Amino acid sequence: MHIAVKIGAISAIGVLLSLTSGCSRHDNSERYILITVNTRLPYWKVAASGLAKAAEQYGVKMDVRGPELYDPTAEAQELRNSLALKPAGLLVSVADRSLMGPAIDEAVTAGIPVLTIDSDAPESKRLYFIGTNNMQAGVLGGKRLAEKLHGKGNVVFYTMPEQPNLDDRLRGYKDVFEDYPGIQIVEVFNIKGDSGNAFDRTMHYLTDKSARRVDAFVCLESSAGRDVAEALRRQQHASDHIVIAMDADDDILTGIKQGFIDATVTEKPFTMAFYGLKALDDIHHYPEDLKRSYASNSFSPFPTFVDTGSTLVDKSNVAEYLKAEQESTSK
Repeated sequence: MHIAVKIGAISAIGVLLSLTSGCSRHDNSERYILITVNTRLPYWKVAASGLAKAAEQYGVKMDVRGPELYDPTAEAQELRNSLALKPAGLLVSVADRSLMGPAIDEAVTAGIPVLTIDSDAPESKRLYFIGTNNMQAGVLGGKRLAEKLHGKGNVVFYTMPEQPNLDDRLRGYKDVFEDYPGIQIVEVFNIKGDSGNAFDRTMHYLTDKSARRVDAFVCLESSAGRDVAEALRRQQHASDHIVIAMDADDDILTGIKQGFIDATVTEKPFTMAFYGLKALDDIHHYPEDLKRSYASNSFSPFPTFVDTGSTLVDKSNVAEYLKAEQESTSK
């Protein structure tokens, strides 16, 4: 009798396992895709690692798609091309709202949930945005710059106009400057997706005697900081100018350590993609009506904005960021 009970218990466990083993909500046929531009940038490689980590945990597929260079038209086309793959969900970083908004709407109309990360298109049918509070990131950098300039100086910005997140950062800086009438913006320069243009423009201000004196260079996107720092290094002007960068790749952190960059405002692209895939997976398995507008609904199952945070990095804390970067690449 005792043996029979044991056998019965084992059989029951076996039946239970056979029933539950196929009940996992995750399916390796599910695919989650991140659409962006400038996919070769270290920033997006970090995001891809976050996407891959979440996909590994859930046993699903992931992909990062989009042009290697800054090409908003190609990004919109890549999003449309991805619809044929019937992904379980899309993460989208918006390079140009006018192009990406309609493409996002097409995806949602096709029944594919879309979340934006890094750069938003709030007027589109995307469900919500995961990323940096970019206005606050600009305020953070602006306060640092005002402090270093002692409230007076000429500033050049490097950006790409019409990219929503960069425009928000610029507004943050301008909000701070309203309290410092001695700080003047000499130029807001469009690098057109090529950080080499930031290098050339910096060299112009450093070497052209007819150019206006510039006291600070501010990079609103992730790639320009290293090129501006290189221009200062070549001209041996590190102590004469302040550079505020954006994000925390190895070149930026090394530039801070060496003194060519004063500080950078960091984001969390790994977190954006990691959290984004998990959020899409939840939406895929517990679907809501994608045709509804949830923005003004007090009982919405979705947030409007998930702030992944931003931090100022300078010489006082750069060592710990370099250590974290080295640990992540050695895994």
